[in-house]
Amino acid sequence: MKNRIITISREFGSGGRTIGKEVAAQLNIPCYDKELIAKMAKESGFAESYVRQQEDAVSSGYLATAFTNRALGETNQDYLWKIQCRVIQNLAEQGPCVIVGRCADYILRDRADCLTAFIHADNGFRAKRIVRVYGERPESPEQRIREKDKRRAAYHQFYTDMKWGYAKNYQICLDSGQLGIQRCVEILKSLY
Repeated sequence: MKNRIITISREFGSGGRTIGKEVAAQLNIPCYDKELIAKMAKESGFAESYVRQQEDAVSSGYLATAFTNRALGETNQDYLWKIQCRVIQNLAEQGPCVIVGRCADYILRDRADCLTAFIHADNGFRAKRIVRVYGERPESPEQRIREKDKRRAAYHQFYTDMKWGYAKNYQICLDSGQLGIQRCVEILKSLY
């Protein structure tokens, strides 16, 4: 079956969001990334700032408290996870699209028409990119990379029980530092 949906998981600073947006633009299909936060906020009744904060609150320390809190019942984070799953599944049902992050690879894992990609690059490439693109301080971009990747890995592991970034969990893994952003776009577009 032809791919209708592309999910892009990515290391912080690797250009995954940029790649996803460009693939979607060239294919003339929607790209969902931060737009998912607005949809989740609307469906949950929480403020967008709260939904975004919950996403950023995940860390390895979160995992220990999350297991403890789960004994007391469903947490707000669990509630948002269910809404996130529902929103992503609904978007996939509506038509072709690119979905960046938010465990979409796992949420849509049973769909035959979904291409799952992981974008990565070496730390040097990512550090230079986040200083240039995101305006990070040039003194310690590596620290920011470690923190963001640690949170993404912890969140992914907690809700999917799968190792984030592990090649066997994706159909294709691309090194944007070696291939370049534009070549990654071309490869994903050709697989659509």
